[in-house]
Amino acid sequence: MPVKIRLQRHGKKGKPFYWVVAADVRAPRDGKFLQKIGTYNPNTNPAQIEIDIDEAVKWLHFGAQPTETARRILSYKGVLLKYHLQGGVKKGALTQEQADAKFAAWLSEKEQKISQKKDALQKGKASAKQESVKAEQAYSQKRKEAIAAKAQATEAPAESSSEETANETEA
Repeated sequence: MPVKIRLQRHGKKGKPFYWVVAADVRAPRDGKFLQKIGTYNPNTNPAQIEIDIDEAVKWLHFGAQPTETARRILSYKGVLLKYHLQGGVKKGALTQEQADAKFAAWLSEKEQKISQKKDALQKGKASAKQESVKAEQAYSQKRKEAIAAKAQATEAPAESSSEETANETEA
């Protein structure tokens, strides 16, 4: 029975949410699956991905082939790296401790990159909000000046016409 690691779509129209599952290739996309490995939510920035790394590696050892999107997700979370390191342990090129240390170092580096991206996004949102507030204040100031100029323009002809009527009554 050939097995694929693929995405199973959930959520509503326009708001997809995916389960990462190991399923028989003959099963429909949202049909029966063998095991749920994790979840993927592309609606957030950065996307939320939760994968049971050990279960995914187990399915890869069983011969499951990930789809292209699932391969990218597994690579992003380090499943393929761990699978590769486990192959080195089986061949005797690495010890289990060395493989675990390499994987832990890679995970900490990846977490640091993700946190930097989140910080940059929050700073970008804050600066965009400040810019919009400044633009609103400038627009508001221009409107106040325009209203004041219009009011002054309507007062000036009224004053000159009242002076002219006063001069005509005196004469």
